[in-house]
Amino acid sequence: MKITDHIKNANGKTLFSFEIVPPQKGVGIADLYKNIDPLMEFKPPFIDVTTSREEYIFLERGNGLMERKITRMRPGTLGICSAIQNKYNVDTVPHVLCGGFTKEETEYLLVDCMYLGINNIVALRGDAMKGEKYFEPTKGGHKYASDLVKQIQDLGTGKYLHEEILSEENNSFCIGVAGYPEKHIEAPSMNYDLQMLKKKVEAGADYIVTQMFFDNQKFFEFVKQAREIGIDVPIIPGIKPIATKTHLQMLPQVFKIDLPEALINEVLKCKTNNDVREVGIEWAINQSKELLDFGIPVLHFYSMGKSDNILKIGREVF
Repeated sequence: MKITDHIKNANGKTLFSFEIVPPQKGVGIADLYKNIDPLMEFKPPFIDVTTSREEYIFLERGNGLMERKITRMRPGTLGICSAIQNKYNVDTVPHVLCGGFTKEETEYLLVDCMYLGINNIVALRGDAMKGEKYFEPTKGGHKYASDLVKQIQDLGTGKYLHEEILSEENNSFCIGVAGYPEKHIEAPSMNYDLQMLKKKVEAGADYIVTQMFFDNQKFFEFVKQAREIGIDVPIIPGIKPIATKTHLQMLPQVFKIDLPEALINEVLKCKTNNDVREVGIEWAINQSKELLDFGIPVLHFYSMGKSDNILKIGREVF
């Protein structure tokens, strides 16, 4: 079922969903299941599975020589999506990137999604490769997420890259895109960023999932501004509970977001990481309750491979 249908069928009730990261290459799926199992208590209608883009590694070739190779450290997104759908009977949502994929590779991936019964996609531009300051599109790939959205939309109606194939089956995808309550790092202004978001919606995006944030007022203002410029698709907030003191530096650096002073002060008082984890849980509980009162369609959690803190939050909120 499509995400928009899940939202419609909920009749105003807020749904629970979460996002997982594929295990590193060579690691089995058992630990992933251990972290998914407890969260099934909240009957998530869908689970997102991230995709990592390629990165460079250097291999020793003797005589002091190094060879640079491209690899993916966390492959298997589609396989994990299929495994989760079959094990838990829930819809899965693979993330599809511009970076690291040609248009042809994207087309093949989408065809595989059709065969696997996956009809929800999150379309993302993706980050720059490690070691690169700015995002550079893959040769033969898309530069912007809006172009990727258009390709997904076209393929669903039978318009492939090199031919048009009419079918009696409905192969259209439900497409999600990213939104940034605190502005994308590369956008020169919030208004510019919102206009780029609108462009993705006009290209065919059906819903928006936001980057993590810790100040609900920024989300409320983001929704208000989006509605004012004509963006009328569902907007789903993304929540990540603080778990370690290092998050105080890492999250703003990586995601270019601000942390509220009240949260920073509470974390700094903590003596152990377990104390920090409890502060993060309590903050996310209060955040989630306020978002539910606002009337959000789905509360989406970034699990990052761990579920114990999200389990505690869920039991207080749902």
